Amino acid sequence: MIQLYSYPKYRDSGQQWIGHVPSHWEVLPNRALFKERIAKGHDDEQMLSVTIKRGVIRQADLLRDTSKKDSSNENKGNYKLALPGDIAYNKMRAWQGAVGFSSFRGIVSPAYIIETLRGPDNPEFFHYVMRTPAFATEAERWSYGITSDQWSLRSSDFKQIYCQRPSRDEQDAIVRFLKQSEKHINRLIRAKRRVIELLNEQKQAIIQRAVTRGLDPNVSLKPSGIEWLGEIPEHWQLARIRRFVSHVEQGWSPVAAEGSLEQDQYAVLTLSSIRRGTFHSTAIKPIEKDATIPLQMEVHDGDFLLSRSNTRERVGDVCIVEGVRPKTIICDLIYRLTLKGEVINSRFLSLALLSPIGRRQIESDARGSSGTMPKLSQGHIKSWKVPLPSLREQEAIVNKVKEKTVDLDETISSSEREIALLREYRTRIIADVVTGKLDVREVELPELNDVGEVIDVEDEELEDSEELVAVEESTDAD
Repeated sequence: MIQLYSYPKYRDSGQQWIGHVPSHWEVLPNRALFKERIAKGHDDEQMLSVTIKRGVIRQADLLRDTSKKDSSNENKGNYKLALPGDIAYNKMRAWQGAVGFSSFRGIVSPAYIIETLRGPDNPEFFHYVMRTPAFATEAERWSYGITSDQWSLRSSDFKQIYCQRPSRDEQDAIVRFLKQSEKHINRLIRAKRRVIELLNEQKQAIIQRAVTRGLDPNVSLKPSGIEWLGEIPEHWQLARIRRFVSHVEQGWSPVAAEGSLEQDQYAVLTLSSIRRGTFHSTAIKPIEKDATIPLQMEVHDGDFLLSRSNTRERVGDVCIVEGVRPKTIICDLIYRLTLKGEVINSRFLSLALLSPIGRRQIESDARGSSGTMPKLSQGHIKSWKVPLPSLREQEAIVNKVKEKTVDLDETISSSEREIALLREYRTRIIADVVTGKLDVREVELPELNDVGEVIDVEDEELEDSEELVAVEESTDAD
């Protein structure tokens, strides 16, 4: 581990969001650093998007990963040209972190602002600066509007914000260090993800064996009638889900409120609440307080949930609700299944749908046009087939699978916590370096081969990712 130290001398920056800076750094208003670029009439250029998680990316790449559709106007005469090295931000979402350096030439919605540096500074340094939580808070302070959904950071207000400015050589050293740091951290994250994948494969093998053969290794078998399923215990049935599901209901799509969730405020589940058979009670968003809530959509412990839209690997993911907060409702991308308890054990059904036999049917039925997330209909769900032992045997299988996978689950949870800590560390190290809390001028990290390197992006889905900023309406809000 490389030891990092502070600079020898500091001074007050005069800006609360920056704090103290190295004594030789400048602190200047953005009007002295940037000028707005307004170049229109480049209709044939590729569309770019400014995202909260990934900065500036090609819109085609964003649409491939989400269910968003291209909502840009056919007439792109008013769209703005961005050049490599420009800083672009979404004026309605800058306070949420929708700002970044562009590596591409392309056009963006008129709802975006394009800023280009006046002098020979390194735009990637300011990319790191403006994607820190502290800068997002400062952008929020300079944004205004009637409600948070209408807050806007106009170019004239962006230019009032002050930024720190080391020398160009120091900017280059900081960018070089942060790029290498991100590579090292992302490699660690990717290694831990691989461990999780291998552990999940072990779990899948245990589950698959249990839900297709049961617990008795000497049981007599019979053909299931399905080639890819093979044989099942002779005394089991093969039943369609419609036999033991009495009702399937789709959730509701409210307008999410900004800010922290208050105790008596309603919230809506996000797709992250369902993850590989586990319910995550904190994956929620607040709902506007004056919204009319469909009370029948409130979630309760014991509910059986299934995601109706997500990536192909995550669509049809299931969980049983445990520990949900009061006043939480289902979002429209989630189904709630009401099961006939005299026929099916909910946890056995969860195992069956999480197993390869369940996933094969789910992914086969998932439908989605180009550029959209695949979706499942209620008819699809009711048509799936699962092996069906007696209730007593279902319960025994559930208990045995839990016993065999408890250690795997603990290791997976530990690895996920470590990934979360690595992400927090990455955010912290970037903030400390770009504000001068740590001196990296003479620090050289080992070079890593770029082959196979990928940007670490958290698992995100349609309504969770907040990448809605990338497909903005093309009307200027001012």
